[in-house]
Amino acid sequence: MIINDLTIIFGLSIVILYLCHRLHIPIIVGFLVTGILVGPHGYGFIDAVEEVEVLAEMGIVLLLFTIGVELSIKDLWKIKRAVVFGGSIQVLLTIIAVFFIANYLGYGIGESIFIGFLFSLSSTAIVLKLLQKRGELQAPHGRFSLAVLLYQDVIVVPMILITPFLAGAGSMSDAAFIPIIAKGLGLILLVFASAKWIVPQVLFQITKTRDSELFFLSIIVICLSVAWLTSSLGLSLALGAFLAGLIISESEYSHQALSNLIPFRDIFMSFFFISIGMLLDLGYFFNDPVLFILVAVCVLMLKSVIAGMSSYLLGFPLHTAVMAGLGLAQVGEFAFVLSTFGVEFGLLTDDVYQLFLVVSILTMAVTSSVMSLSPKVADKIVNLPIPSKMKCGFHSRKMMPVLDKKDHLEDHLIIAGFGFNGRTVAKAATVAGIPYLILDTNPETVRKEQLKGELIYYGDSSQQGVLEHADIKDARVMVVCISDPAGTRRAIALARKMNPNIHIIARTQYLQEMEPLYELGANEVIPEEFETSIEIFVRLMKRYLIPKDEIEKFISEIRSDGYEMFRTMSGSMNIYDMEFDLPEMDITNLRVRASSFAVGKNLLQLDLRKKYSVTLLAIRRGSDIIANPDADLVLVSGDVLVLMGSPEMISKVAPLFVGGDI
Repeated sequence: MIINDLTIIFGLSIVILYLCHRLHIPIIVGFLVTGILVGPHGYGFIDAVEEVEVLAEMGIVLLLFTIGVELSIKDLWKIKRAVVFGGSIQVLLTIIAVFFIANYLGYGIGESIFIGFLFSLSSTAIVLKLLQKRGELQAPHGRFSLAVLLYQDVIVVPMILITPFLAGAGSMSDAAFIPIIAKGLGLILLVFASAKWIVPQVLFQITKTRDSELFFLSIIVICLSVAWLTSSLGLSLALGAFLAGLIISESEYSHQALSNLIPFRDIFMSFFFISIGMLLDLGYFFNDPVLFILVAVCVLMLKSVIAGMSSYLLGFPLHTAVMAGLGLAQVGEFAFVLSTFGVEFGLLTDDVYQLFLVVSILTMAVTSSVMSLSPKVADKIVNLPIPSKMKCGFHSRKMMPVLDKKDHLEDHLIIAGFGFNGRTVAKAATVAGIPYLILDTNPETVRKEQLKGELIYYGDSSQQGVLEHADIKDARVMVVCISDPAGTRRAIALARKMNPNIHIIARTQYLQEMEPLYELGANEVIPEEFETSIEIFVRLMKRYLIPKDEIEKFISEIRSDGYEMFRTMSGSMNIYDMEFDLPEMDITNLRVRASSFAVGKNLLQLDLRKKYSVTLLAIRRGSDIIANPDADLVLVSGDVLVLMGSPEMISKVAPLFVGGDI
């Protein structure tokens, strides 16, 4: 029975995924291992192999659909250069390199190109999760990795379409292309019309019912119907699902649709990876494990070099390029999706498919370790005797600061990183008349800000040559606003070494990063995590009516103590020590309506405190605030009253002001 097989699959998955979590191995690898164990080449625990494959196909459809929903043209446009150029360079160079290697080994042209397709893709799920966990998603290598992964997620759709032609299943003649082009244009028109007029109107009528089940079913029907349409036209289900996602993405219902679908997508995708694992024959691996490991190492090295080169050619410094390359070195989950089409059209023999599966799983399994080692590897490469200009991005070398004697700065501020924090510091320095110089590794930012007149230069502030050009030895203060934690540590250590007297202020995301930065030489460390929490805490204390001077004193003590108080604070410190306690009290604003009983009455006539135990704290009349109003003050329509009292009594007094007597 299928229920027995599903119970075995999910039960074993729980155990394996728990072990993967403990060993810091990606969960995708866990699902693949589950498939290996339960499949026909493993222990053969399940019989419903065909049913699992059907569920796996549904997983592919939902995966492509959610990617279409998540794809925001506006977001892509913001990083268009990195997406288009960075992604194109990485994918194209990988395909070319793998093509020549495979062709040299005796594979045909179509097979070699398809193998290049497979190995050009990296794992979006694994890489983005690790970058987010490490707090590096906004770092230069994180942003580049995101751009390339987005490009790969989109380019897999044209790869699927090209696959039949690589296999010779589709004719390459002009006559054969005409109906395909016609179908493609028809689908584009359908997507445009559906996204613009049809789907928004349909979903609007559906959402008016406020029935979540009806909305969910409507989304599923849209997904499956477009997928069925493309399949009936001779195209793939996956393409239809992707187009259906694009249709939904342009509506205001995309976020709700995505949140409804993600749990189902994850469940069906688990079947997909399990089904892939079921196809893997471990006998191939154990026949020659050294060969498979060597091939996996070669794939990691080749992809690291090509992805790093793509980053370098785009203008990122060498250190960023190395980290980005190592992060994108694995084979991704979309390669598994694509490989099923290769098997279907005969582009992958059984031996090659088994080799691909083993190598892909090995590269995915070591991704976490490779990314953890990437900062150290990048440091070692950058510290090699390489000319300083070679350590900068390829087309950005001309942006290296070359400051002659008349440009020499003294007693100035160096701002490392020109994101939100860097811009804020620069504005403050401008207002205060403090001379400053900015260093940033984003060539587009440098170019734009130079045109605006900012003294900004392209350069990695963790490189000695760059800091020398920035006159680090004569600078008074350096503010480090880099999103990359590893880059922040390197910049602080180098700045302290080059100028023992400079005052270094660093921004970091998390409290646990403070101590290492102090040890490296930072004078002050501002943790964003703390500043966010302290703002919440201030508003909380205001809500509990803690006096303003006590709040300010408390915050001042925390900051003057280098935040140590906040990190070690226990229950012994209690500023909410209320002799001043106001139990069950609330502060509410009420507007006096034109038809209300209170209009034309003075406060003595209303006698709020005696009759209702409610205190009037202030009145806002237009743009004026009347604090502690006199008893003879007459209320007029539009006055906003600030009242303090119990919720029960305020509800009783409210009709006086909003319309009618009590």
